[in-house]
Amino acid sequence: MQITWKINVPIFRNAIILKQLEIAVGIPFSLVSLVIGITSGRSVYTLYGLGLVGALLLFTWLFIMIVYKGNYEAEFVLDNKGVLCRTLAEQAVKNRAINSLTVILGLFSGIPAAAGAGILAQSRQEVLIRWSSITKIIYKPKNHVILLRGGWMENVALFCTEENYALVENIVISKAKPLKRGH
Repeated sequence: MQITWKINVPIFRNAIILKQLEIAVGIPFSLVSLVIGITSGRSVYTLYGLGLVGALLLFTWLFIMIVYKGNYEAEFVLDNKGVLCRTLAEQAVKNRAINSLTVILGLFSGIPAAAGAGILAQSRQEVLIRWSSITKIIYKPKNHVILLRGGWMENVALFCTEENYALVENIVISKAKPLKRGH
């Protein structure tokens, strides 16, 4: 048994991705903005700092829209071993270049966190979760997404098409070990 499909998911129009972006980007940038606002008092530089934060968010959005055309391009394979999620070849080449640049700039600028982020991002270009490792499943039929959680770094969002969602859901139900399933 094997089912394979490729999909382009719009980054800024998918509810699951937007929720993850809110957590990964929204919370830290909100905290930074709050700290800038509180600690700078009534200084004119407060607006300058907040403007820089806003400009960074805008340039990040532009970068994603230009380089990635606003899409996450993925391929999924479900077989007897488990669930494989990988970035499509063209986007993987872009990711590798950007992640390598992040590592190099992080090392040369003395910012190990940036280098680590580049290494971590590159390591997530292909993720396999074995059926026996799955500890939590959340079904989002309205969004055609199934969220799978395994070990510490084993998380996959199965972005399905409207046509294959029911089939993928049935395979996940039949292959994953019995556990509590969220909806």
